[in-house]
Amino acid sequence: MEEYKGENRIVLRGQLEDYPTPSHQNHGVNYYIAPLRVPRLSGVDDVLNLITADSDHQLWRPGQWLSVQGEVRSYNNRSGQGSKLVVTVLVRSACPTQEEFGENQLILSGALCRKPVARRTPLGREICDLLLAVNRPYGRADYLPCIAWGSLATHCGSLPVGALLRLEGRLQSRQYHKMVNEVQVIRTAYEVSVMNLLPQETPQI
Repeated sequence: MEEYKGENRIVLRGQLEDYPTPSHQNHGVNYYIAPLRVPRLSGVDDVLNLITADSDHQLWRPGQWLSVQGEVRSYNNRSGQGSKLVVTVLVRSACPTQEEFGENQLILSGALCRKPVARRTPLGREICDLLLAVNRPYGRADYLPCIAWGSLATHCGSLPVGALLRLEGRLQSRQYHKMVNEVQVIRTAYEVSVMNLLPQETPQI
């Protein structure tokens, strides 16, 4: 039997922060990275890194509002610089939009690949950290950190390793401080904020 294929769909609307810069090459295709600022209703913005094979500067220019569809991807950073787990959005389609407000909708399905960590914030709110393995075709997977709150956190904290989850949420960025060679530096972490658990669809095999 073939390996279960995870669901991975994200829709974003936001404003480009900068022109795309070279990221990497894969199978002879050049890819570029560009930061997209996505406003939240709370007034806090998420700055998410888009990966695209399109370098058209008429579309990808600072200040341009874009509507984007794609997939969330992760890889391990072995350079020793920055976060160990790097999370980006692989762009499948992008177009300019006149609607200047943020959108950030994500559907994922995958398996828990480590035990959930349930805890409480200093203010007493329940929170649960999860790591979801979302399979791609051809035997690869993306490992995506997720966070759930409140009663949803309580439920997620009781789930076993290997449990299959289908969830709705948003991809968010968060800055934190870390000591590196006795110097405090600012790093950015990316995680999925879980809004709802969804019914499982029939697995695609």
